[in-house]
Amino acid sequence: MNTNGHLADFLRARRGRLRPEDVGLRTYGERRRVPGLRREELALLAGISAPYYARLERGESRNASREVLDAIARALRLNDSERAHLHLLATAPSRSRTAGRPRPERVTPATTALLAALDGTPALAIDRSGDVLAWNRQGHALFASHLDPNSPNEPSRRPNMTALVFLDPHTRDLYADWQAKARTVVGNLRLTAGRHPEDAALATLIGELTIRSREFAAMWADHRIVACHVADYEMRHPLVGTLTVTQQTLQSPQGTGPAFVMATAAPDSPSATALALLAHATEPRDPAPARRDTGAARTG
Repeated sequence: MNTNGHLADFLRARRGRLRPEDVGLRTYGERRRVPGLRREELALLAGISAPYYARLERGESRNASREVLDAIARALRLNDSERAHLHLLATAPSRSRTAGRPRPERVTPATTALLAALDGTPALAIDRSGDVLAWNRQGHALFASHLDPNSPNEPSRRPNMTALVFLDPHTRDLYADWQAKARTVVGNLRLTAGRHPEDAALATLIGELTIRSREFAAMWADHRIVACHVADYEMRHPLVGTLTVTQQTLQSPQGTGPAFVMATAAPDSPSATALALLAHATEPRDPAPARRDTGAARTG
């Protein structure tokens, strides 16, 4: 992935979303060839020269100071997550084609132990591109009960949670507000792509989804950034019906290793009852005890 290109695309997309009246600029009724602000207008709002901003937007300058980037962020009306993303794109070092790629995340004994400790709570471990590395029984039952529970064990068959949201009818039907879930997924994926521009698996996933899903392509082109590690979702599960869960994503402070996605419900709520019912319904059943052979009928 080309970080310079990401910076240029991000700036152009966000500039195109601002209208002159949004920032108090008068247009005096003139016809405009662009839907949003012009480059020189954005540069004026940020207090920098128009040629310098144009070089930034074309990805030709990578020496912008923190103060300049903050001024651009204010002019673009970026939120905190978008501001951090802008700084990341503008300051990420250039990488050659031979630059080392990040190590793939793997399931470790610690990962397995944590999933086991979460027995009763739906949980799964995913890598940075959203591939499911492992899940516990309840995690499989809640998020992907229609898939083979052993699929994460084979790299070629691992479900990808991002792809499921856009390409899998079961997952689409699972979320009552699918649009909100999809926007969150894409916004988080943008942040991850900015942090790992050299990750080939991420680039492949983004390319595949852009081709196969018009909705993903439109959301990706919008360049919205969503840093969402905790969110409430109403789910319509085919086995236990409608329930509201809080999905939390936990990552190590270093940002390495798998991330854990867990789903909980408010204590003593109908949703908590639904999760308990799901756990009970998917609990392994002990095989029926063998019938004891009473021997042949006695003769007198």
